[in-house]
Formats: sequence, C-alpha cells, structure tokens
Amino acid sequence: MNENKLIKSNFLDLVVIAMRLLLAFTFLNYGWSKLTDSQFGNLTPEELATPIKDLSLFKISWFIFDYEPFKSFIGIFQIIASLLILFRRTTVLGVFILIPIILNILILDIMIMPPSMKSAFVFRLSFYLFFCFYILYQYKKDLLKVFKILTVKRNFIKHKYWKYLFVPLLMILLEIISSIFNMLYYFIIEPELITQYFKSLF
Repeated sequence: MNENKLIKSNFLDLVVIAMRLLLAFTFLNYGWSKLTDSQFGNLTPEELATPIKDLSLFKISWFIFDYEPFKSFIGIFQIIASLLILFRRTTVLGVFILIPIILNILILDIMIMPPSMKSAFVFRLSFYLFFCFYILYQYKKDLLKVFKILTVKRNFIKHKYWKYLFVPLLMILLEIISSIFNMLYYFIIEPELITQYFKSLF
C-alpha cells in the first residue's frame, strides 16, 4: 500500500470511529433520557385539559409515548445499541439494532413533527442512517459471508403433497393455543369474569 492510500485509509478509519462515537453518545443520551423521565410527556395542565381534536399530533404522540413499558423498552434498546457500537467487536450488531430504531423515529418525526422542527430532525436522522450503512459497508466482506451462510440451500424434509393440507389446520390450532393461554390467564386473574362468560354461553 502506497503512502497516499495509507493516509486515506487511516483518515477513513478515523471518520468511522467518529461516526460510531457520535451514534453511541447520541442514542445513549436519548435512551437515558427515556429512563429518567426527561423525554416524552411534559404536557402542561392546560394542554392536558384540551380536547384531543385540538391538540397537535406531536403533543398527542408525546403524551402516548410517555407510557410504560413502551418508553423504557425503547430507552433500554437505544442504550444497548449505543454500548455495542462503542466496541469494534460488537459494532455491527449495535448498528443492526440501531437501524430500525432510527427508521422508526424518522418516520414518526415526518408524521408528527411541527414544520418548524421537521426538516432539522429529518436531515439529522437521515445522516445517522447514512452513518450506519457506511459503517456496515466497512464490514462488507464479513457481512457477505454471513449472508451466504444464512441463504445457503438446506436439506428440508420432503412431504407428500396431500400432507400439506394439514398445514392450515395446524395454523388454526397454533392460534387456538394462544387463546387457551389467554383464557387461563384471565381465569387466574379474574375468575368471576370467565365464569360469567361461560354462563352466558349456556
């Protein structure tokens, strides 16, 4: 490798480090603010007393997002992704966790942000997405190997065609199983409700 290529390679490596640190610190801050009640909610008493039809989508969303476990769930995963991005060995995993989080925030901001704030957040989050994909590009050789492993043709059990007719029945059975667990849950938590339900059937 000649000197110019070495300088370019070193510079790009510093750029990637800067991208990783910026993403990590930004979303670590976002995640921590959710866990410490510094984000979401924050509606004034006057806004809380205002009919929902008279509130902006931004205010409505900020109120809804303040509920648990949604707020802590998002905050914890933002922190996890940030910590993973800080270390070279886990950078790719952190980026893969962070991409859907950023996409979700981006779509929400396009939908709910006031016009005065929308463009700034859209450009900022779009650049964060670009950083994520550029970081993944640096690991393209390893990612291609993983992709080949995940998409390799595997030997599956071959069934006779008529046996596939049972698949829709099995799908229904699997759906019923979840309903049974739901009924058991209510039978333990609210037995009177279940008793009344069965009485109404007969």
